[in-house]
Amino acid sequence: MKPYDYLIVGSGLFGATFAHFAHKQGKRCLVIDKRQHLGGNVYCENIKGINVHKYGAHIFHTSNKKVWDFVNAIVPFNRYTNAPVANYKGKLYNLPFNMNTFYQMWGVTTPDEALAKLNEQKAEAMAKMKSEGTTEPRNLEEQAKVLIGNDIYEKLIKGYTEKQWGRKCAELPAFIIKRLPVRMVFDNNYFNDSYQGIPIGGYNKLIDALLQGIETKTDTDFFARERSYWATVADKIVYTGQLDEFFDFRFGRLDFRTVRFETEVKPTPNYQATPSSTTPTPPCLTPASSSTSISSCSVKRSTTIPTRSSAANTAPNGNRASNPIIPSTTTRTTHWPNATEALPNKSPTLSSAADSPSINTMIWPLS
Repeated sequence: MKPYDYLIVGSGLFGATFAHFAHKQGKRCLVIDKRQHLGGNVYCENIKGINVHKYGAHIFHTSNKKVWDFVNAIVPFNRYTNAPVANYKGKLYNLPFNMNTFYQMWGVTTPDEALAKLNEQKAEAMAKMKSEGTTEPRNLEEQAKVLIGNDIYEKLIKGYTEKQWGRKCAELPAFIIKRLPVRMVFDNNYFNDSYQGIPIGGYNKLIDALLQGIETKTDTDFFARERSYWATVADKIVYTGQLDEFFDFRFGRLDFRTVRFETEVKPTPNYQATPSSTTPTPPCLTPASSSTSISSCSVKRSTTIPTRSSAANTAPNGNRASNPIIPSTTTRTTHWPNATEALPNKSPTLSSAADSPSINTMIWPLS
């Protein structure tokens, strides 16, 4: 008999939630994480009394009341509405694109005026494409201009997107931006979900509660041991890491990007004018692509500003760098579905970076 029913690789939200419910059903679980802490990318560290999201701000949002009631039964969440503000050359614009944005951009005050301006610029973009012999957007730049026009693309999309992806917009595939939200109302709420918030006290409280009573090991790299060793540890593996690495890259590599965060403490309780905010800087005016303030200006005497920038996820020795968060879709492994036929036992469903833009998760039976 093996020591565990499940080996869960990765202690982020999925891994911790799976382990929690498996443990409740009497399953023996071991959760490992290669980092020196639990929580994956939602891990928080305390800096001068402020819970800072070490790997970028994470806002929990859902329209499923059952899910919302579940997490709030574990740890109370605050009432947080994500309303980002973009800073373009000192002028502020609300995101996502809504009537506030259109007023700030063009001075229009009604939906009809905004639509007229948008349609005018979209028609110009379509006409340019037709003059070049195509009617379908060939890249992200063309797709964005067809959706939102040149003004908003140039000021609020182009620079920010290129810094985040580390690619020119004309080199990125069009489908990345097909989900661009446009609202003809004065509503700055980024999400449409019914419930949104951040755990009071940070995500660590949620992760710790989910993993209560479950054996965990940090600083434990799944790939540092032979696969045969893990086969002796548990009946099944729940793996939440990079999918191509799980198969030793023999089906190709997904082109991940890495995100670097540098945290600065500002000696003011209200640096960005809101208790908690995200402020993208669209053009390449600064090294950072966005800054995030996670603090309470009514209580704290300082504000932490983690700034992030994107780079290729490859270290000088050819290995992957730390914190691979953004799977770039410019290089895709397209032959995986056929390749899985040769794998032992019943193969899981594999997905490319484009199919699963943030997390690849699978359960792999070892016997």
